[in-house]
Amino acid sequence: MSDRISIDPAVCHGKPVIRGTRVMVSNLLGALAGGDSVDTVLEDYPNVTVEDIAAAMEFASQRSDFREPS
Repeated sequence: MSDRISIDPAVCHGKPVIRGTRVMVSNLLGALAGGDSVDTVLEDYPNVTVEDIAAAMEFASQRSDFREPS
């Protein structure tokens, strides 16, 4: 897992967040999937960096690497 993503049951009910914030990875990904630019996301979430957004996308990519059970 990325050093920029944190999962802690005491923060946002254990959902993945950007470390040191309460910004959920799903909110960032949802904004991007909805058509917001990275610049817009950075404006909407001033505690988030470009590197955090990249880490969120990498996190999602790793989780979506679906493989059919054998």
